[in-house]
Amino acid sequence: MDDEQPSLLYKVKPLGDRLPAVKRPEGHVAFRTKMMWVIVILVLYFVMSNVYIWGLDQTESLDIFAQYRTIMAGASGTILQLGIGPIVTASIIMQLFVGAKIIKLDLSNKKDKACYQSVLKLLVIIMIFVEAIPQVYGYLVPSDTFVDMFGSAGSKLMIILQLFVGSYLIFLFDEVISKWGIGSGISLFIAAGVAQAIFTGTLNWYAVDDSAATSLSNPPAGTIPKAIYVLMNTNSSDMMNGGYETIFLGQPNPMVALVGTVVIFLVVVYLESSRIELPISHGNARGARGKYPIKLMYSSNIPVILMSALLANISMICLLFYTNGFLSSIPFLGANDSIGYYESGSTTASAGMAWYLSTPQGLTDWLLPILNPSSYGNGHSVLQNLCHVGIYVGVMVLGSIMFAKFWVETTNLGSESVAKNIQRSGMQIPGFRREPRVLKRVLDRYIPTITVLSGALVGLLAAVADMIGTVGNATGTGLLLTVGIIIRFYEALGREQMMEMNPMMRGFFGSED
Repeated sequence: MDDEQPSLLYKVKPLGDRLPAVKRPEGHVAFRTKMMWVIVILVLYFVMSNVYIWGLDQTESLDIFAQYRTIMAGASGTILQLGIGPIVTASIIMQLFVGAKIIKLDLSNKKDKACYQSVLKLLVIIMIFVEAIPQVYGYLVPSDTFVDMFGSAGSKLMIILQLFVGSYLIFLFDEVISKWGIGSGISLFIAAGVAQAIFTGTLNWYAVDDSAATSLSNPPAGTIPKAIYVLMNTNSSDMMNGGYETIFLGQPNPMVALVGTVVIFLVVVYLESSRIELPISHGNARGARGKYPIKLMYSSNIPVILMSALLANISMICLLFYTNGFLSSIPFLGANDSIGYYESGSTTASAGMAWYLSTPQGLTDWLLPILNPSSYGNGHSVLQNLCHVGIYVGVMVLGSIMFAKFWVETTNLGSESVAKNIQRSGMQIPGFRREPRVLKRVLDRYIPTITVLSGALVGLLAAVADMIGTVGNATGTGLLLTVGIIIRFYEALGREQMMEMNPMMRGFFGSED
């Protein structure tokens, strides 16, 4: 190992070291202090999600990632417009490059890990500008007053700087929670954003059109207030002639979406707790036995995150080719309705390939047009709607399987890597020789199958949740992520409390004093 050349990233490391960063605590941080930092950062996150971009014309601007907003943990039109997008993109790039050995860094080595973190900060900054500039020059329109103050180029530069400040603060907030708090800041921001969407979607008592008075044609937007309002202001005959339809299927936030949200939540909780446990024993200590758990959701939610990011990028590219002045003039690709047709002012495809790959927004978007096209038609035939559902579900499931297999192999979760880890820990599977090759053959009976099954399950669950609909437009992917995040945060709380009561446990869990 000593003869190996250090990674070329060490030449970039000094630049990353000069960037603002959160200092790691020198000793143990008390549980109460950690919880305080988690609460403070979450409060600041919600405050920032309500700080609107100075000088932005909200009426003329478009949010090209509107349908993926909840999983990006951002807020449209605010300084958190980019959300965690740049951080997640940079992290995925770095992890994939390290996992695929393109970047030669050993993250178990403190020096290599420090280099990794420094370069990651630089990549985050690069990704902030990569994601901010196309949006500002394409879809985020400065107001006329702002243009008069700073000029056309200056006003756009000011908006880019605001987006940079918001995104980099989110990155620093993530570091605060990772070093001084509990769990991952990014995960908590996603869960907080989805929880806020579900809460407001369920209990919002303001009318759908808040500029008009509340009425049966303009009921409260929240699921429960809408149901109460319709029941209190409608007689039995009117309930049969449209009242129940308004409650259970009426947009936004129909009762079916609330029921679907609860059912998906419970299903994911059950699947997260399902696992196969392989018996293991210590090779040198007789009687020392344990179990190696292989969770049914082995690949976690990573495959569906990557699949959603891929579909979001495809949607953005199709939109750019249809609406951008230069790109729309390119032969075959530009303004091609077969690739994606977009109505004026919309960022969601209405036809073409982009529409078939788009996320169905609840039952009224696909099921009712199939069952009753005369009353609920969406401009597409029954066959086209069936193809839309089939293609979307198929792409989500197959894409998640592909990403699950790729992720497991590049993050040392494959059979060979797990066998080596078990062998290095001094453990073995009873009845088999303590050799990595033997252990690998045993694990090959389980891990490849579980990987494919977990990828298919998370893809199918996300697709079904989107098709049923979720309150607050939390999306199926957002709901899956939130359930997993809550479970892992609960487990982290338990570990922290155990270490607080028994300091000897800190070494067992790898905590540094």
